[in-house]
Formats: sequence, C-alpha cells, structure tokens
Amino acid sequence: MIVFWHLWTDIAGVSHQTRCRLTEFEWKGVGRAAAQWNNKQARSEASVVFTVQPVGWIGDWHENPAPQWIVVLSGRWWIESMDGTRIEQGPGELSLGEDQGCVLTDERQGHRSGTLGAVPAVLMTIQLHVPPVHTPCHFK
Repeated sequence: MIVFWHLWTDIAGVSHQTRCRLTEFEWKGVGRAAAQWNNKQARSEASVVFTVQPVGWIGDWHENPAPQWIVVLSGRWWIESMDGTRIEQGPGELSLGEDQGCVLTDERQGHRSGTLGAVPAVLMTIQLHVPPVHTPCHFK
C-alpha cells in the first residue's frame, strides 16, 4: 500500500485534501525479473516537470496546471487547501494535485504552497493530460 495526499475540488468549487491509499496491486514480474507488487495506472499522455522552489518561496493562491502527481525529491514543502487544511511533505512523499475548477472564495482559489527549512524543495511532477475528477481518492 502506498499513501498519498489528494488535493481535490468539491462540487461547490472548494479545494480539500484527503489522505488516500493506492491498494490495487498485482504480483507480477517484468520481463525476466522476479515478481514484484505493481499498481499500473490508466495509460494517458503526460508531461514530466521538475521544479526547484527556493528557500522562502511561497506560491500564493493558484490551481495546479493539470491533474498531476507530485513527488518530493529533496527538501520540504507545505500545501494549504481552501478549507484550511495544511500538510507538510518531505523526500519520498507523494501527492496528487487535482484542484482545477475552484471558485474564488474569500481571496482563495485552489491552494497555496511554499518551502520549509533552509534548503530548496525539489519536486518532480507528472502532469496527466486528462480532465480532473472531483471525487477524493479515485486513484486506487
């Protein structure tokens, strides 16, 4: 089982964060390699983007550019959704940014994020070229 945070938008256009789990694994080998647990996601076109957020960086209210998996490679960062939930992540942690379609409410739309600590946060994003799903934990 792999745990991740899902930043998603409800039907009213408010972003939330829900802790989810990838659970649909299959015991299977790859080629001639020994069997391992695999969770194969649906095939889609995607773009990989690496970001380096400087020390003290704050990304004020914004939506993710596309539904995207975000993997923290080094450093630490935080994400705050419109409902006030704030999470912090470090190396090896995973989130799914899917807050497209938020409605501007009290100067908030989407999420805020920023770096923590004395080193930059280095992230790898895998932007999926698919429409967002407005339901938490829909990836299994």
